[in-house]
Amino acid sequence: MDKSKKYMNPYLAGFIIGLMMIAAYFFSGEGLGSSGAYRNITLWAANGIAHNAIANDDYFGKFIGSGVNPLNTWLVFEMLGLIAGALISAGFHNRLKFEIVKSPKITNKTRLIAALIGGVLWGVGTQLGRGCTSGLIMSGMAVNSLSGYIGLIAVFGGGYMFAYFVRKLWI
Repeated sequence: MDKSKKYMNPYLAGFIIGLMMIAAYFFSGEGLGSSGAYRNITLWAANGIAHNAIANDDYFGKFIGSGVNPLNTWLVFEMLGLIAGALISAGFHNRLKFEIVKSPKITNKTRLIAALIGGVLWGVGTQLGRGCTSGLIMSGMAVNSLSGYIGLIAVFGGGYMFAYFVRKLWI
C-alpha cells in the first residue's frame, strides 16, 4: 500500500483539532499551545540547579513564586499526550523509526546543528512573543482575536521569505 494513503485525511484531522480546541477552552479556559509546557519544565530544572539565579531574574522569577512544579499546568500533560499520541500513531502505521531527515546536500552534523539553532530560536521567540504559533494562531483565531489573524500572516509570510534563502539546502 502507498504510504501516503496511511495518513489521516487532513480535513478530518483539522476538524478533530478544532474539537480539541473547543474541549480545551471548555475544560481549562485556555486554548492549545506548547511553549508554556517547555518553559515550565525548563524552569523546574533550572530552579533545581541555580535557584538564586532564577529567583532573582526579572522575567523568570515571577514564574517560580513559592515553588515550581511542571505538573501544576495542564500544558505539560497536553505535551505528554502529543508525544504519546505521535509514538502510538507512528507505531500503528509502521512509521516508527529514528532517522535524520535532510537534504543530500548537507551532512548529518549540519542538519543537527541547524535543528538545535532552530529549537533555541523557537524557545527564545516563544517567550519574547508570549507564546508559540499554536497558541497565537489557533487559539487566537478560535476566539476571533485580531492578533491571531496577524500572527497567521506574519508566520506564513515570514516562513515563505526565509525559505527563499534556505531552499538551496533542501533542493
